[in-house]
Amino acid sequence: MKKAYSTEKAPAAIGPYSQAVKAGDFVYVSGQIPIDPATGSFAGEDITSQTRQSLTNIKNILAEAGLTMDDVVKTTVLLKNMNDFSRMNEEYAKFFTGVCPARAAFEVAAIPRAALVEIEAVAYCGEK
Repeated sequence: MKKAYSTEKAPAAIGPYSQAVKAGDFVYVSGQIPIDPATGSFAGEDITSQTRQSLTNIKNILAEAGLTMDDVVKTTVLLKNMNDFSRMNEEYAKFFTGVCPARAAFEVAAIPRAALVEIEAVAYCGEK
């Protein structure tokens, strides 16, 4: 059985998908682009502010599911330009302490709404 999660503290889905879905002991958070849900616009034009907003959106969705960033076990980062990797990484590190999640990062040809970054996450919600 699966359960969907949604919060107004993250941008609404812009297609036929859920912000997050719980299946078994895991919550799968859809890729988050850097849209500030309060304004509907990007949080900024640089990779640092866009990374921060994408991860804040994930954090808020996880909170709706009763989870925190400490519960994240895997992320995938999509970058418009791999030259932004080190600056993305600096901001990303502020959201994870202790045992960091496994991660993959890719440069891609395009991200929705011409964002510089999109990040998805998988969180563990089983026994701790």
